[in-house]
Amino acid sequence: MGAPAPQLTARPGPVIATLAFAGTTAAVMQTLVTPLIAELPQILDTSSSNAAWVITVTLLVAAVCVPVVGRLGDLVGKRRMLLACSVPLVVGSVVCAFASDVVTMIVGRGLQGMGMGMVPLGIALLRDVVPVEKLSGSIALVSASMGIGGAIGLPLAAAVAQYANWRVLFWGSAALAAVVAVLIFTLVPDVPAGAKGQRFDLPGAIGLGAGLVCLLLAVSKGADWGWGSATTLGLFAAAVVALAGWGVWEVRTTDPLIDLRTTARPRVLLTNVASVFVGFGMYASMLVMPQLLQFPEATGYGLGQSMLAAGLWMAPGGLMMMLVSPLGGKLTNARGPKFTLICGALVLAVGYFAALALLGSAWGVMLVTIITSSGVGLAYGSMPALIMSSVPLTETAAANAFNTLMRSLGTSVGAAVIGVILAQMTTTVGGHTFASEDGFRTALLVGGGLALVSAAIAAVIPAARTTESGTEDTDPAPEPAQAKV
Repeated sequence: MGAPAPQLTARPGPVIATLAFAGTTAAVMQTLVTPLIAELPQILDTSSSNAAWVITVTLLVAAVCVPVVGRLGDLVGKRRMLLACSVPLVVGSVVCAFASDVVTMIVGRGLQGMGMGMVPLGIALLRDVVPVEKLSGSIALVSASMGIGGAIGLPLAAAVAQYANWRVLFWGSAALAAVVAVLIFTLVPDVPAGAKGQRFDLPGAIGLGAGLVCLLLAVSKGADWGWGSATTLGLFAAAVVALAGWGVWEVRTTDPLIDLRTTARPRVLLTNVASVFVGFGMYASMLVMPQLLQFPEATGYGLGQSMLAAGLWMAPGGLMMMLVSPLGGKLTNARGPKFTLICGALVLAVGYFAALALLGSAWGVMLVTIITSSGVGLAYGSMPALIMSSVPLTETAAANAFNTLMRSLGTSVGAAVIGVILAQMTTTVGGHTFASEDGFRTALLVGGGLALVSAAIAAVIPAARTTESGTEDTDPAPEPAQAKV
């Protein structure tokens, strides 16, 4: 059965704006609790380790749900799944707003994690409704919305947390999610599902979910439990077994959750690998810069800023990402998404290496944030274009969701690695222990080095060629009847 032809809309502007706003809202949900981290144990009357699950659970649930939601978008329709994603965002926010204990808060944050599939769904929908001449720019904007929302949401959340009751944060996020749902229902067209009639791979979803939960738990909690502890090592081993079994199942089933033969094509595979390193590189900056801004001046390198001030110093990075996105789209149209990805990775690396000389002032941190955010905006905007030019219409949402998952894995591993570096390289000032200046410099060197690695990987991504069906591809792949049993 052939895929339905794209249903181009006459006025794509409102659709693009709606999908970008949806992605920004989803990103705000992730940074929402950042200003509350230090106060969560007192607010929820629990330990710091238990309170940390308020952040961890969102990551875990999003990792499991994003590929599932992406595949369902291909099966039942992307608009329908966008609306479905808005429901747990609203409900989860309301649950958190009423929460008075850690369990209720974790449940609410888990529900919010279920809605994180909005971004890959929105990007995939663009291929169906946006004219080709506007596609690259719109993909870049919607893809960068995760970074834009994170950068803008942090100072807003800090301001609300500092000057109002913390519950206002969640009531505000519930209102944003409700507005997103109304806009999607009103402005986003209902496009026929590309893989309608195929079955949903429930065993594949369970296998991938189990493997990802084990892997991300080990990565995110390994520093607390001990990297050599039986729990951490057991989770890593369980992840290997579960993901290996999932891979065997996926190549043998008729309608897989993720077509591994498609993801194994060099153009798709190398883009996903580069995504992991770019995700790592992006998160290194997000961990280092806020701490440098907020550490006391007595350390000799800290800038003594409040949470709100630190967020405001970093906010221009999000605005720059918004400005760079349309430029990245034009660059993609002129030179191709591979060139844009290489440029983005190199700009990200320049930002990290420039940071080594510019971190003595808040202005220097802001400039570094602007440079790194520009690199991330270029890179993130090009990845979906590379992916969607290499997969059939029936797999657009699933392939984008898998790429989003690869970025998330990169940020998770980045958080763990940078956390270990900063925990091992410390200094004591006034009886308090802080990550040392050498620790921050090492973290920046690692981030810059991995950005260069991502540029090198992007440089060897094969050029695309157009198939008879109109899908760009790079290597001959088996026909569906041969590829699946």
